[in-house]
Amino acid sequence: MDDPSYFPDSLLVAAAVDGDRKAFETLLRRHYDRIHGLAWQLTGSRSDADDVAQEVCCTLVEKIGSFRGEAKFTTWLCGIVYNACRDLRRRKRSFSGFAERLAVIAGLTPAPDGRDLHDAIWLKSAIARLKPAYRDTAVLIAGQQLTHAEAAPLLGVSESTVAWRMHEIRRLLSFDKAEAR
Repeated sequence: MDDPSYFPDSLLVAAAVDGDRKAFETLLRRHYDRIHGLAWQLTGSRSDADDVAQEVCCTLVEKIGSFRGEAKFTTWLCGIVYNACRDLRRRKRSFSGFAERLAVIAGLTPAPDGRDLHDAIWLKSAIARLKPAYRDTAVLIAGQQLTHAEAAPLLGVSESTVAWRMHEIRRLLSFDKAEAR
């Protein structure tokens, strides 16, 4: 491949599996911001996101050959990031003994324009207070714009459970908003 930056992910993955380093590098460059951003949303920490992103990039070298194309590459990649964040949480719990830190959701809403700064801060705070299962669901659906069907296998639940969780999240957030007034 002379200039792989114009090729779709599917061709880049096939080339990377065959050992094309330039194709693999292009995939990493193309999706690094998504990897880091999702890790940051799920962990609430830039340094943890840096660690997870580095781990995912290294893991991707080993796992790229297992991508079967049954889902979009980005969905598969979100699954790897999600699992790496979950593993990090487990390691932190086992090593530190402290309660799991609340994740601060970044980027769920468009950048504040001055009028909605209060709402943006409130939303991040409210989502950070959700139970981890709800918070993870909100990050994947609202933050990463995955469909319920794409998020379900990543979360290890059925599509209907994802839909129910999103209904509960909306209910909880609207209840919190009403109490804040």
